[in-house]
Amino acid sequence: MSLKLSGLLLFLVLVLNTSAQVDNNTNLMTIAGKSVTVGEFMSIYQKNNVKGEAIDKKSMDEYLELFINFKLKVLQAEQLGLDTVSSFIKELEGYREQLAKPYFTDEAMMNHLMQEAWERKKLDLRASHIYFKVKPDATPQDTLTAYNKAMEARDKILKGERFDNIVMEYSEDPSAKDREATAQHPFAKGNRGDLGYFTVFDMVYPFETAAYKTEVGQISKPIRTDYGFHIIKVTDRIPALGDFVVAHLFLSIPKGATAADSAKVKAKIDSLYSQLKAGAKFEDLVKMNSDDKGSSAKGGVLPKRGVNRLMPEFIAAISTIRNVGDFSEPVLTPGYGWHIVKLVERQPIGTFDEEKAELKQRIMKDSRSQEINDAVIARIKTEYGYTENTKAIDDFYVLVTDSIFTGKWDATQALEKHQLMFKIGNSTYTQREFTQFLVSKQKKQEKKDIRLYVNAMSIEFANDNILKYEDGFLEVKYPDFRALMKEYRDGILLFDLTDQKVWSKAIKDTAGLQDFYQKNKFNYMWGQRVEAAVFTLKNPALAQKVKNFVKSGLKEDDILKEINSDTANVLSFESGKFSRKDNPYIDTVAWTPGISKDITVKDGIVFVNIKRILKPEPKTLNEARGLITADYQNYLEKEWIRYLRAKYPVVVNREVLAKIK
Repeated sequence: MSLKLSGLLLFLVLVLNTSAQVDNNTNLMTIAGKSVTVGEFMSIYQKNNVKGEAIDKKSMDEYLELFINFKLKVLQAEQLGLDTVSSFIKELEGYREQLAKPYFTDEAMMNHLMQEAWERKKLDLRASHIYFKVKPDATPQDTLTAYNKAMEARDKILKGERFDNIVMEYSEDPSAKDREATAQHPFAKGNRGDLGYFTVFDMVYPFETAAYKTEVGQISKPIRTDYGFHIIKVTDRIPALGDFVVAHLFLSIPKGATAADSAKVKAKIDSLYSQLKAGAKFEDLVKMNSDDKGSSAKGGVLPKRGVNRLMPEFIAAISTIRNVGDFSEPVLTPGYGWHIVKLVERQPIGTFDEEKAELKQRIMKDSRSQEINDAVIARIKTEYGYTENTKAIDDFYVLVTDSIFTGKWDATQALEKHQLMFKIGNSTYTQREFTQFLVSKQKKQEKKDIRLYVNAMSIEFANDNILKYEDGFLEVKYPDFRALMKEYRDGILLFDLTDQKVWSKAIKDTAGLQDFYQKNKFNYMWGQRVEAAVFTLKNPALAQKVKNFVKSGLKEDDILKEINSDTANVLSFESGKFSRKDNPYIDTVAWTPGISKDITVKDGIVFVNIKRILKPEPKTLNEARGLITADYQNYLEKEWIRYLRAKYPVVVNREVLAKIK
């Protein structure tokens, strides 16, 4: 909600809990001939009273007046046409879009996905994959070719061939294979399909689901994602490490090191490990020995990580550490060297209730949110009765040409088609409307199979209109939503008109503000004040000299130049008009003209020169502009209300009001 509306709408939150003595639909009052029911008034009134508290007759009378004022302002805004202004319509549409979102969420599906994600979050997996590249919009033939290739590779593994070998033979993941050295980059060993450790939300949803359903050492069937097919082998499954902070003592193995060189590094890391077990301080050994200069100065501490941010060997070592402060045995990371890892901090996953909010947020940003959208669409289809003419799409396989991928498709022939595409509730959608949809969506893009493109666009066309259909019934189906939208509508109108009539006017209407000030200036009075100067002197020996200058009538700035000219800045002053509590030293001395006695302070002395006593007088407009402007706004508000009350007749049914009380 916009901050500008928060104050205005505090009392406009719907609580449908009206008096049992009077029917909600009973007329309570008329404003300019328009009926206001008991329900409308009471739903707003009771929000401002503690639930269950007995209704106070006086407070209800007072609130009734506020409510009438509110309704009068909204009425005038409507008669001025503020509800037809494009900026108002756009702003209200923006709020409506936000307010409607909860009505397009399938709570059962959301709860299922949150529970599923939380269960998966309890485990960290390590997996390898063989990747077969297929575009999301690939033709059925290309998709089948890739699938058959994946099945061929899987059959070889099941017959006993090594997974690593099949990765090297089949996988189209560039990181799987070795990268030869060039002038631009050094040699890099491929990962042989090893993706390391990961947890929920680290992979695309179909891949994640397949991995969590595959047992350690087992091979999945080919899994389709937006990237292609994957054969997944799960190699480890450990209790979730959560987020953690570790430190490491690192000994690198140089590129091209001989076996003897590597053995020396291994012997050294073993020696350091023995020292740690004997009680040596981890941080001291890190500073003296670690080859990771970026972390050694901090005791080897690395930034907080999750399992998908470190090499799998490193994660495997961390998983063996049971307690914060303990360290692992030496672990080798290929291509880097040896590490001893110390657990500094661990933040385990929380309970479901603790994780719920974050899980929901992650799901809404994840591809699995489509599951929620699909569930909502399925519900709407069932509720309103969805039917489609599957043959109506056939015409478009011929009418749509490749020119649509350059944004130049000629839709003339297609616009002449009028067969029913689908029907939901009492609304029908034809081929012509689908054609208009295609025209609105055409743009320069990668060329696709026409049949697949048309099918995908027809689904998008149907889903968009299904959601729009439901959106059009929100106010009818959900009284809460209808009331909330009215509150936002009226609140925006009230804000805009109040800004015109009161807030901005009080600032822009300088003549009106000046006139208001002149008529009310004695309401903004200064009390008794003094015109004075407060001198602070670090060297008390110079006090008399300064006082002589004061008595001679020399100006404070000139005194400052005389005293501070050939020595350190020992003198400072503050001068002006002072009220009580403006300055502690002014409050300390007697308010009589002349120079006060010295006041001893920590860094020297202070004395005050009272120049004259000022009698009470009105503040100038500039001196009290903030307060005067606020009062002028209140004045404008009251005048506006007086005008509205005179213009629009208000008739309250006192008998009904008495029953409510």
